[in-house]
Amino acid sequence: MIIANPIYDIAFKRLMENERVAKFFIGTLLGQTIETVTAASQEYTRYNNEGKLTIFRLDFVATIITDTGEHKKVLIEMQKAKELTDLMRFRSYLGEQYKKEDMVNDQPQVLPITTIYVLGFNLPEINSACIRIGREYTDMITQQTIAERSHFIESLTHDSYVVQARRVLPRYQTRLDKLMSVFAQENFTDNTKIIKQYNHETDDEDIKVMTDILHHVGTDPDERKELDNEMEAQRTYNEWFGEKDRALIAKDKVIAEKDAALAVEKAALAAEKAEKDAALARIAALEKQLKNGQ
Repeated sequence: MIIANPIYDIAFKRLMENERVAKFFIGTLLGQTIETVTAASQEYTRYNNEGKLTIFRLDFVATIITDTGEHKKVLIEMQKAKELTDLMRFRSYLGEQYKKEDMVNDQPQVLPITTIYVLGFNLPEINSACIRIGREYTDMITQQTIAERSHFIESLTHDSYVVQARRVLPRYQTRLDKLMSVFAQENFTDNTKIIKQYNHETDDEDIKVMTDILHHVGTDPDERKELDNEMEAQRTYNEWFGEKDRALIAKDKVIAEKDAALAVEKAALAAEKAEKDAALARIAALEKQLKNGQ
């Protein structure tokens, strides 16, 4: 089956607009049954300094209720390529969400946050395709794990999940395997990597719904045009910002080299001063001995 690459914003947006898919995606990663989910895309636009390049990005915010009745806010970030500005953008966006109150049963509440990052590039330090960054409470006196949870603590800290799409292995056993297989970055039909061949047998109804949506996105002329536009805008943006990033890297390298040279110079001056001080101390001691000898 031909499907659109789901790490493109347009394709992923179509997935998250389907409540069943949103429940399956979030619930499978979190390892929880999701009773209700309300997912909304947060669109924002970037411009270059000359106003010639415009590109929008989508962040997704989902309010969920688990089978235990717990309300959570889930932030989902799609990132196709690595940019130097990513970390600051992610942190800024996360900070904005921490400041927001959410309405639960018409009452304002501060909900615990969980983050999901789907990356189209590899983290060189970690080979795993799907990573959970969790927390636990520990009594520092007894070193015992605390099973209870505090809303205060939960609202100030968060679990995080990272998917490295390019590290997905050709496994198709668990529900997580099947979900990850949709995001695998392989079997592309051309060099654009917008469309790919999905070769697994869809023996899971949730996966079938996902692949049907992505098949439509990848084959419908209007949807495909949106994908092409997104790819071209992203390519141009990366090219433009890539030049700025390379300039920043070169500038940082020059500054680092200057700092290193200054550090060496300071160390040499400190050593020279220490040597002079030691010589003066020896002379003073010798003068004192001579004076006492007289």
